[in-house]
Amino acid sequence: MTLKTILAEVANDGDKLAELTPRQIVERLDEHIIGQTKAKRAVAVALRNRSRRRKLDESLREEIYPKNIIMIGPTGVGKTEIARRLSKLCGAPFLKVEATKYTEVGYVGRDVESMVRDLAMGALNLVKAEFREQVKDKAAEKAEEIILDAILPPIFHKKESELNPEEKERQQSYKESREKFREKLKKGILNEQEIEIDIPKQTPQTGMPMLQVFGAGNMEEMDNQIQNLLGDLMPKKSGKRKVKVSDAQKILLEAEAEKLIDSDKIQTEAVRRVEEMGIIFLDEIDKIAGREGRQGADVSREGVQRDLLPIVEGSTVNTKLGPIKTDHILFIAAGAFHMTKPSDLIPELQGRFPIRVELETLTEGDFIKILTTPKSSLTKQYEALLATEGVKLEYTEDGIAEIAKLAFQMNEKNENIGARRLNTIMEKLLEDTSFEAPDLPEDKKHVVINETYVSSKLKGIIEDKDLSRFIL
Repeated sequence: MTLKTILAEVANDGDKLAELTPRQIVERLDEHIIGQTKAKRAVAVALRNRSRRRKLDESLREEIYPKNIIMIGPTGVGKTEIARRLSKLCGAPFLKVEATKYTEVGYVGRDVESMVRDLAMGALNLVKAEFREQVKDKAAEKAEEIILDAILPPIFHKKESELNPEEKERQQSYKESREKFREKLKKGILNEQEIEIDIPKQTPQTGMPMLQVFGAGNMEEMDNQIQNLLGDLMPKKSGKRKVKVSDAQKILLEAEAEKLIDSDKIQTEAVRRVEEMGIIFLDEIDKIAGREGRQGADVSREGVQRDLLPIVEGSTVNTKLGPIKTDHILFIAAGAFHMTKPSDLIPELQGRFPIRVELETLTEGDFIKILTTPKSSLTKQYEALLATEGVKLEYTEDGIAEIAKLAFQMNEKNENIGARRLNTIMEKLLEDTSFEAPDLPEDKKHVVINETYVSSKLKGIIEDKDLSRFIL
């Protein structure tokens, strides 16, 4: 398989998941997230539109910009979870960041352009991983030969046609021995044996010339430029090291795969992925929404919004992979907006997020579904964790209903933290069992979580208002 063919396959792999229909995307999200159909549909359509755009004529394609989404809803209803599952689902460069980590240019902290640089590095790692997957068989073969050479070095370093009859006989015996060692290597029999191999390493170079960096807009960009220059100035050298065969396989597989990588073409594909398919999930956007008359710590919030404008609208950002255009990066923002409202954002930024989706507050019925329906629900997680200690958890319908009821009540009485309340309730409910699990006798290793069990563990805390405020 040629490098060109491999790169074509890597590019196709990046586009495969984008071919999911909106209905299929929603179905995938339904496996992990309960409710919030409006938000799921909005995200699904936005993803599908990206795949539709790539099929258009180039002149029209450039005119179609992504419709950015802003999700509004209280904490714990699924905004961040949608982003997390989306990142695994879409197969595109994806970055989740908190708006609160950025500061206005001129203040100490990260500038907003760094999110594009982070997305670019994520895309590079994604493409490299896909490329390594394509060449892993070839790299494994080369790594295997290097290990066999270390275990059983070649006895002749000339062509077989140049060997005399006696040497040919010895060479044949050597080949047979080598094949026996190959079988042992594949079966893992040699894993603990130590061998000496060459491992590439960075060595500092003395007498380094003075560096002068021009054109850095901020300290982070200057740091990136210096790192790139240092990387070029410090050549890679090999150092011999003794390692176990099992470790040598991993090290050499990585090194051989790296040799097969054409850095320039990998970078070109990574840049294409970012510009055509990149997604940035901007969480906690409500925290940079300022209200009139606010002072102090809020003084730079409007500045952060103004710095975001050109990135969201479309600009060029310098990264380690070269300049990247942000025109077609999809931005999905989310915020609780319990202290502010979307209209507190500056009008220009509001206009950059034309699609608004309001997420619904979770009901008691939703809590029951959250506890039972998803593939990795909380109940299944605790069941699996305690099973490692030989403890079997059995949930009854009335037990699940009681947990959901208590979680809903606590959200009503105290701060509404959505589904995160279930984490608190479940942890407190199973605290004693988790602590005593390794020491429980066999006849007590079957624990039934029913209404009576839940009430006995949590009733006292629930009834004591002061206590419940601190514990649940």
